[in-house]
Amino acid sequence: MRTKRLLHFHIMVALIGLMTLAASCKSNQQVVTDKTLDSSQFVTLTDVIPDAILEIRYYSTYNFVGARIDGYLEPLALMTRQAADSLRAVSDDLKRHGYRLKIYDAYRPQMAVDHFMRWALDPTDTLTKAYFYPYLDKPTVFEKEYVARRSGHSRGSTVDLTLLDMTTGKELDMGGTFDWFGPESHPDYGGNPETMEYTDDGTHITSEQFYNRMVLRTAMMRHGFLPLDNEWWHFRLDNESFPDTYFNFPIKRIPPK
Repeated sequence: MRTKRLLHFHIMVALIGLMTLAASCKSNQQVVTDKTLDSSQFVTLTDVIPDAILEIRYYSTYNFVGARIDGYLEPLALMTRQAADSLRAVSDDLKRHGYRLKIYDAYRPQMAVDHFMRWALDPTDTLTKAYFYPYLDKPTVFEKEYVARRSGHSRGSTVDLTLLDMTTGKELDMGGTFDWFGPESHPDYGGNPETMEYTDDGTHITSEQFYNRMVLRTAMMRHGFLPLDNEWWHFRLDNESFPDTYFNFPIKRIPPK
């Protein structure tokens, strides 16, 4: 009988010990947050480049979807601090030559990319076909990589932009509009971007339009941004801060730190 009581006593002691250990672990446990919702490493781009002009197309209805895109709560451009500082160097460089940056898009939350996917998978929605993809069948936007399930924009170091002439107050003529789905958007549509030689065959963009694209491209690459083969307006910082993280916090102002 005494042996049984001792056994019960030891079992109770063990149980109390386990319960105490569990409570201690719980009290010391850190709250784990989803990194993709953390905007602490991002800045509002106009806080870094105050004279950048914003035309955030996905906050408006003037885009290839024809509606405001999910996640764009304010018409702002956000980037990682590193990317914003690099873009500031581009801006300072180009201002000396009489140009200002005009931003169409920068950080793009994953929820916005998901919105693009829903649009692309709906064959009945052709509201903007005449304005952005008149020569494409909608299913081919995946094959030609105009829409994908992931976007470098969601990593925070990619920007879509053009240039404004400070003398005339007008955008430079790039020979095509932002988000045009077609070969006319390819940087090499008028010549060889590597050698900057223009091809004057009468079927592509003009020499002035090609030159304007090269002004933007050269300045961006000089400060660490890489171009994209099928979009003259798209550039990604080579040494990006978060190469494997696709953020999903909405776009709204981030106070200066």
